[in-house]
Amino acid sequence: MLKNWLLRIHRWTTLLFAVPLAVLILTGLVLSFEPMATGPASGRLSADTLNAVLAKHDPDAKARSLVVRAYAGNVSIGGAQRGDAVHVDLASNEKIASPGTLAEVFTTSRRLHETFLMNLGWLVSLSTFALLALIALGVLMGWPRLRNTLAGWHKGTGWFLLPLLIASPLTGLFLAYGITFAPPPARPAAGGAPIGLQEAVTIVGGAHDLANVVWIRPLAGALRARVNDGGEMRVFTVTRTGLVPTTRNWPRLIHEGNWGGRLSALINVAISAAFILLLSTGLWLWARRKFRRRMPRSTAVSSAPA
Repeated sequence: MLKNWLLRIHRWTTLLFAVPLAVLILTGLVLSFEPMATGPASGRLSADTLNAVLAKHDPDAKARSLVVRAYAGNVSIGGAQRGDAVHVDLASNEKIASPGTLAEVFTTSRRLHETFLMNLGWLVSLSTFALLALIALGVLMGWPRLRNTLAGWHKGTGWFLLPLLIASPLTGLFLAYGITFAPPPARPAAGGAPIGLQEAVTIVGGAHDLANVVWIRPLAGALRARVNDGGEMRVFTVTRTGLVPTTRNWPRLIHEGNWGGRLSALINVAISAAFILLLSTGLWLWARRKFRRRMPRSTAVSSAPA
């Protein structure tokens, strides 16, 4: 009796959150490929090239952020002009209309994944809680009989990938509520003129190939740089004496698949594929069951084998 009630709650929770969960899972699949696109690279972008871009398109040094997309061959300068960021082609050092199709796909997918494009972060969090509830209900229903059927694949996928399926939404909730398991990044000592972007580019370029930089921008009271450091996305504080690594934000590294290069990215691809399989087979099993219930008796008899 209890298992039947758990199964009903499992089904109705899936139906209620099917659309937002589908959006989260599909955009998560797209974003799983972002770490592969963003590096690591080698010997492709120098400080001279980036500083030439800033000198031409930010002559008054008003820019506050720099986003580097070595995979697309362009950068975006934020704060140099009113309105949107200025996008610049690295090869020609000329303005371009957009950062490219792939970059826009990643940006739109991230906005969908975090807010559904409509400032609905609360619905994203609620749907993530629902996903964890669905996993818990599946566990409470007990170890299944594994068979080569649609239901068997549904249950087997859920059980054999259980730790990974839990980790993905759980770390997403940690990110949503600011849980990092690490102290806040330290602020540099007060005093002295603030570091400008051109100086920051030179400092970061002295320690890393700038093709591996994701962004340089103010964060938590200091200028920080996010860099693909050997396959791991790390955030550094930019100081005049060099780069100071901040404490790792493990929930972000795990959720975004940025901790181990292509390996961690492929694990996230596999997790997204598993969620797609679970959602699609779960809905198909429900639809097939409802269709059989509503099938007229005469149709069911006529379709039965002789």
